[in-house]
Amino acid sequence: MAFINFGKKTINFKIVYYGPAKGGKTTNLEKIYEYINPSSRGDLTVLSTQQDRTLFFDFLPLESRIVTGFTSKFQLYTVPGQVIYNQTRKLVLQGVDGVVFVADSQWAKVEETVESFENLDSNLRDQGISLDTLPFVLQFNKRDLPDVAPVHYMDFMLNKRETRVPTMEAVACDGKGVFEALNLIARMTLAAFVKKHNLRSGAMSDSVCVSAERSAG
Repeated sequence: MAFINFGKKTINFKIVYYGPAKGGKTTNLEKIYEYINPSSRGDLTVLSTQQDRTLFFDFLPLESRIVTGFTSKFQLYTVPGQVIYNQTRKLVLQGVDGVVFVADSQWAKVEETVESFENLDSNLRDQGISLDTLPFVLQFNKRDLPDVAPVHYMDFMLNKRETRVPTMEAVACDGKGVFEALNLIARMTLAAFVKKHNLRSGAMSDSVCVSAERSAG
């Protein structure tokens, strides 16, 4: 749920990167952080567990004015991939406005990826949130590896909602598909906010656009 701070004139949106262990969630956020201008990002915070380093969250303010006088900011989070940290996954999902599901394309990881997606669906439903209404995109990662499932098969296994969601291929370690996924989920989240609050279409300025230009810091 977007948080509106009238004192600071900001609208804060929460985007969560979800997926199986070592599927590329951490790499996505590391790439984003690497290329965002230091003046437009907060500190990157890493929370390590005994078995899973993927539990970390950061605060990256990406500006996009959708309401006159207010600045939109996006908080980007990952969840731990290991099943034993499911309670933490639920905590991270609280107040979510949009999800990027990072799927591991390797044949050997397809079953684990599907289980992770079903876990996402279950954890959201426990909080009264439906994937049918929540903005989310599917990122098929690790497309550079030799033994990967075809895109149409990944789509068949994961994209089963009545209204199909956007998908994209990615090689997160090279930055491919990383910013495309971020820009897309940002636009979708902003559009959902505008629709929910019955704002005029003209109230939303140009969509968030984060280019892959390495920051100086």
